[in-house]
Amino acid sequence: MFITLENIPIHYEIFGDESAPHALFLHGWGANIGLYKPLISALAKKYRVFALEFPGCGQSGEPNVPWTLTDYVELILAFMANLNIKNPVLAGHSHGGRCCLKLVGDGLLRPPKMLLFDSAGVVGKKPLKKQLRTLTYKTVRRALTLPVARNHTRDLLEKARAHYGSADYKSASEVMRKTLVSLVNTDLRELFPKISCPTLLIWGENDTDTPLSDGRLMEKLIPDAGLCVLKGAGHFAFLEKPYDAERIIDAFV
Repeated sequence: MFITLENIPIHYEIFGDESAPHALFLHGWGANIGLYKPLISALAKKYRVFALEFPGCGQSGEPNVPWTLTDYVELILAFMANLNIKNPVLAGHSHGGRCCLKLVGDGLLRPPKMLLFDSAGVVGKKPLKKQLRTLTYKTVRRALTLPVARNHTRDLLEKARAHYGSADYKSASEVMRKTLVSLVNTDLRELFPKISCPTLLIWGENDTDTPLSDGRLMEKLIPDAGLCVLKGAGHFAFLEKPYDAERIIDAFV
């Protein structure tokens, strides 16, 4: 199914019984609903689950200009209003978790419960090697985009992006690249103490995208939060340890 929001066709799906209380699931950067079907199915045992695909992901269209986290929040609220989603439990992975934290931390939603899976939202200090790699790329980019050189260096700039950029950055369009840069530099930790709903944090022990230290910080700063660590799992812990994740979700909901 599709709905047009902010002049963008947004793909979404609905799961679970029509009479069940509502839940809203928000996926991670660059992903699609299909990747999360096992997780959504676990939630759909109890809830009517609404899941959308963010702009530039899955079957949804791209925005015309780079977005900020505020743009994503406004899209989610418009989606809820159009589909008459009432008082949903919030669930989100990675970037989807970041959106959940913003929505609740800013007081825009007051969900009965929130589930975050390897959530983004903390901007940590990068290791020196990564800092130097980023600095090198920015220096190369500035040199290659000078007016005198721009017409002759497009291929070199793409090679620099391929060499120095992350996998997510490399695979994105220019609009989505700028959007990603904005998102990963948005730190939400000042909002954590304002989150009052019961919050379940499920984290992969070996997550290198949103490290376990982020989850521990959220557990410390969110007043009613609990952290469950899935041993040996990474950023998609719920896929690597589906049985464990489902049992934890069942107990929480």
